[in-house]
Amino acid sequence: MLTNAPTSGTKRLTLRGPIASDLAPFTDFIVNSKRMDGLGNNGTSDKAWGAFISDIGYWQMRGYGFFMVVDRATDTPVGRSGILNHVGWSEPELAYHMFDNGEGHGYAYEAGVAVRQWAGQVLNLGPLVSIIAKTNTRSIALAKRLGAVAERDYDHGGENATIYRHLPHNHPDAIAQVAA
Repeated sequence: MLTNAPTSGTKRLTLRGPIASDLAPFTDFIVNSKRMDGLGNNGTSDKAWGAFISDIGYWQMRGYGFFMVVDRATDTPVGRSGILNHVGWSEPELAYHMFDNGEGHGYAYEAGVAVRQWAGQVLNLGPLVSIIAKTNTRSIALAKRLGAVAERDYDHGGENATIYRHLPHNHPDAIAQVAA
């Protein structure tokens, strides 16, 4: 393990810190996935490497970061979900990115529910936000499915975005999502 991230999961998923073999599927996502359009467009292998190393450092600096989301049945990374709080941000963000092989299976929702619960129960974080580009319709739909509501428009580094506020982990609807 490259981080101090805990390992947890759901019925179908393992959420764990990144390991060296995750670099290849992560790089493929950054360089080749069409869904990167909603995240600032595709990057290079060098940018993927930098982001991967940054993810590792995040756990060391903050005590949280991106979990690698792994399909338990195949032991294959299908995306990542976790908590970000970059320098200059006023509060932590619940973030999620599914790789091409993880799209359309409900993994992002399942991981988002698990991360929200972990953030509230273990880290005592209040209701998280997600900062979503207005053009990222799939991510907006997921935030709404998680119970998040649009709070305000936001200039996210020159990108037109909206801040969505998630349910507190102990809200009855959030608890029902965990039980489902």
